[in-house]
Amino acid sequence: MTDFPEIPVIELVRPMPGFADELQFALVRLDDDGTLCEFRSITHDDLRFLVVTPGVFFADYAPEIPDDDVEALGLTKPEEALLLVVLNAGATLEQTTGNLVAPIIVNTTNRRALQAVLDERRHPLAAPLLG
Repeated sequence: MTDFPEIPVIELVRPMPGFADELQFALVRLDDDGTLCEFRSITHDDLRFLVVTPGVFFADYAPEIPDDDVEALGLTKPEEALLLVVLNAGATLEQTTGNLVAPIIVNTTNRRALQAVLDERRHPLAAPLLG
């Protein structure tokens, strides 16, 4: 089971690339154990991202979050941060990938979030979900 809060309203401190007008999202569980979730726009029902916490599928993924992002989110300790990997759903589970270059980071205390952009040389843009 993933220890992971369902968060009704999350305010992005800056828009996700390609979605300049979208700043409010909700984090909603899609299964009983909280493995698969949806990062859903509050204002546009059709704007949704499938996300997972990295532990289940990407156990060794522990990115270093840039200091500017930590400050923008108001993070004061690591336990406040919820790291989410955005999925690119394939036709099958075997074809589904996770974007490890641009995780979503949520401060669970103040409900502020952002999509960090990390070093592409250290993390793959399309990491297989299985294998």
